Amino acid sequence: MWSGSPWPSRLEAATLRGGAPGRSADRDLDAVVSLFAQVARVSDRRRLTGVSTLLAQIEAQQIPADTLAERGVRGEAVRLLTAHRSKGLEWDVVVVAGVQEGVWPDLRRRSTLLEAERLAGDGLREPTGRADLLADERRLFYVALTRARRRLVVTAVAGTDEEGERPSRFLSELGVPVREHLERVARPLSLPSLVAALRRTAVDPAKSPAARRAAASRLARLAAAVDEKGRPLAPAAHPDRWWGMVPVSASDTPVHPEGKPVPLSGTSLSGLDECPLRWFLEHEVHAQSAASSAMGFGGVVHALADEVATGRTPADLDVLMSRLDTVWGQLAYDAPWQSAQQHEQAREALRRFLAWHAAARGRDLVATEVGFAVELDVPGGSVLVRGFMDRVELDRDGRVHVVDLKTGKAPFTKAAIAGHAQLGTYQLAVREGALDEVLPKRPEVGGAELVMLRVDDAGAPKVQGQDALEPSPTWVEALLDTAVRRVLGESFPPTPQDRCARCPFRTCCPAQPDGRQVVT
Repeated sequence: MWSGSPWPSRLEAATLRGGAPGRSADRDLDAVVSLFAQVARVSDRRRLTGVSTLLAQIEAQQIPADTLAERGVRGEAVRLLTAHRSKGLEWDVVVVAGVQEGVWPDLRRRSTLLEAERLAGDGLREPTGRADLLADERRLFYVALTRARRRLVVTAVAGTDEEGERPSRFLSELGVPVREHLERVARPLSLPSLVAALRRTAVDPAKSPAARRAAASRLARLAAAVDEKGRPLAPAAHPDRWWGMVPVSASDTPVHPEGKPVPLSGTSLSGLDECPLRWFLEHEVHAQSAASSAMGFGGVVHALADEVATGRTPADLDVLMSRLDTVWGQLAYDAPWQSAQQHEQAREALRRFLAWHAAARGRDLVATEVGFAVELDVPGGSVLVRGFMDRVELDRDGRVHVVDLKTGKAPFTKAAIAGHAQLGTYQLAVREGALDEVLPKRPEVGGAELVMLRVDDAGAPKVQGQDALEPSPTWVEALLDTAVRRVLGESFPPTPQDRCARCPFRTCCPAQPDGRQVVT
């Protein structure tokens, strides 16, 4: 549209002629460049789907248009304008605000797109130097100051070194002492700020009893004020709306019904040990967000691995990828490049699984996706340990090994594997009869392991094993006892940790700055 229009040639001709038409053409060109930059930014964000979408987005920005005509001032009003626009005008009172270094003087170089301001009768003039800019800024500051007939107020802010706010050098040239106001500036007299000021005074022990009584009296009057429909005009003035004044709520219904075992899985046991508050919000309140694309990735890879293990699908990577492609489009990824990246990672994870599955490890596969539910008694109460085992294998000595397939991107430390709650509960469940319907007799447990399908180890997945449990009482039973006592005692305190930065409940967690106002 731009190239096919005669407008560019007209603007170029006006710019070359100079004068007022040239300056106007320069401004038009600057506006066109800004429009093109806006289009580029929208295109980079992949949100541009047509001209109508672009126009709608630009119109939504509500950029005020400049007007050549000065609007008339009606009645006694305060005029807000630049120092340039104030030339030739006067008022009884003038306030020159924000006299900061970098603003007064502003020593940035001024130029238009085509630098038409450098055109002179005998050629091009040199760009304005800093000394000339400083002199121009000082003259402009003088113009602003001399608009006052009776009273002149000049303000500036002195910030910290980190903030970088410094008063202008021009303040020292005024010839009058500069008054510093370091006390706290009073709140603006809006209704919310008035209520806040009265509440602060009413409870401030440094205030006199008379001042506190007066503040409480005014709060009571504000709280009682209603409109013509009986609605409160200042609801925040009533103590029932104040943080910390409402008593902590309590429920007659316990978190867990009495007399029934507490149901826990290996995953929930780990979460309850890491952060009880997050576990409560996820498992009891069900406040967790919808399933993420990472969870969908893991579910698809697990399903294909199970098909290979059970013989329903050949152990062939091309066949598995064809099966993967039938459902991959249902996974919600934010961008096509992300979907392609994760698709390639799924291929690598399946390739590693096939290499591990075909390797000779001296074990026989007994079952896959084995569901179990075992009731145990611990000192704190009864617990129902339940879950699913990805793979159950027997070694040559007849011992059971539980294998859990993982699609996480980072391996665990040795200490984390040794105390991995999910592997520990698998072993304890097998010891207590979780495989009684799968195996003819209750076997000895030889250990458990994680197979990290997305962590490469010489072309195969990284395998991290947990040693067999010691005789009872084990560390897993101690962990279950703590969890049962916590659930039955309804104690779910927040536990700060490294994962807090990614926690979806930060804004309602009293251990985080975002949620300190929450009372639990």
